[in-house]
Parts: sequence; structure tokens; C-alpha cells
Amino acid sequence: MRSFSNIALGVAQLASLYSQHFAAGHSEYCLDFPLSCTNKTVVPNTCCFNYPGGELLQTQFWDTDPATGPANHWTVHGLWPDHCDGTYSQYCDESRQYTNISAILKSYNANSLLSYMETYWKDDGGNDESFWEHEWGKHGTCISTFDPNCYVDYTPQEEVVDFFQKTIDLFKTLDTYAFLAIAGIVPSTTKGYTSAQIEHALGAFRRGVNASIQCTGNQLNQVYYHFHVAGSAQDGIYVPTQPGESMPFFVFGGGGKREGGLMLWCV
Repeated sequence: MRSFSNIALGVAQLASLYSQHFAAGHSEYCLDFPLSCTNKTVVPNTCCFNYPGGELLQTQFWDTDPATGPANHWTVHGLWPDHCDGTYSQYCDESRQYTNISAILKSYNANSLLSYMETYWKDDGGNDESFWEHEWGKHGTCISTFDPNCYVDYTPQEEVVDFFQKTIDLFKTLDTYAFLAIAGIVPSTTKGYTSAQIEHALGAFRRGVNASIQCTGNQLNQVYYHFHVAGSAQDGIYVPTQPGESMPFFVFGGGGKREGGLMLWCV
């Protein structure tokens, strides 16, 4: 079982907070449920307890080949439900492999959400719609609390809107570019930074709770923010947690300069 942050509120406090934030369309108050990945016994209600994907990762890209997204902001990769041991499931519901994400969002009048995604949830190959379909089909269908059976008066695909809205809501609280820039870590074609410098800069904005970083070659191109959740993924309380041993910080050696944008070098 992975460790969880000592900054977390007590479970009773979290449950009390969660009772104020339950989803209008969700099946029940998710009161007195433990943080995901911290339970000592089986929790059968997977509408109020994320299982088996109890460690949720908000993942982000810094793409430079080609340069993708705003010059001063990272972009969304996704929201991933890892198992508590670092493994994961994928493509969990063949019947919900939707191929019309934009149309679904528009049908729920989620136009501002879609507009934000068109700026900050970008595919480096230029096919945003296909990328969104992939993230929903591979990862969203594996978040247990997004199961249609968890909704009262369920309407088709409303869980899709919840998935993309929650991912964006989390992303807006995790401004990786700003976190790094405040520490003096800015994109460059020449200057490099150690993985320890990058990790420290990111952890400073999560009260010492680290993120995972990924470098391809010697370029920083992904960050993973880890959370345990009290309640549903839709409306639960997200508690930052340290990456476990099964998801270490890693830097791949070798590689060289990429074209298409300013880079963050891992040295």
C-alpha cells in the first residue's frame, strides 16, 4: 500500500467536507468513506470509493516536437486511475468507447469546457478529438465512480462530461509552468536543470508532496500529479499523495535536442 501525505485532513473531516460537495446527479452522499488506497478492509461501494483505480494522476505534457499549446502553459494529458500498487487497467468498458466527445459536450451545453480543451488539451499530431476519445476510452472508463450505475436519473454520456470537467478543474489548480518559473526554471535551448531542482520546485506548491517527472532523452516532457480521493472522482476531496515506489521519479539518459520549441532540459 502506498504512503499518503501527512498533510491530509483526517478522514472524518474529509467526509464532512465531502457531504457539502456531492454531485446533484450522483447516487448518494458518499459519507464516511476512507481515502482511496488507504482502506484496511474491502469497500464494496465503488460508486463512493474509487477501486481498483484508487490513485488518480493528473498528467501534463510539455511538447516541443512539434511545439504544442500556449507558449507559457503546459497542456493536459489526462486523468489516470492507477491501482494502488502502480499497475493499471485500461479500456474497461467496450460499450462506452465513444467517438464523438465534442458532440457529447455540446449536447450538455459544456461549450466553455470544450473551448478550454481546444486550447489546453492538445494532440501533438493535430487530432484533438481522437486524443480525447483515447483518454476517455482508455482511462475514463476505468474510474469506477463514473459508471452509469452510480447516477440517479442517468442520461447517456453524462459521465463523459464529468470526466473532462474534473480533469480540467484539477489541471487549472496545477500550473506547472508557473510552479517552475517561480523557481527560475524556464524553457531554454541551452540551459539544463537537475531532476532534483524540478521536483523541488513542483513540490513547493504542494506542501512538499512530490510529483513524478518524465524526461525523454534529456528533455522534460511530462509531469504526473498523484492524488488519493475521499468520495467519488466527480466530487470527492482530492488529497495530494507522494508517488509510490512503483511510480518513481525517472529520467531517461541519452537523446538530444528537439526542434519546434523551447525545451526544459533534464541533466
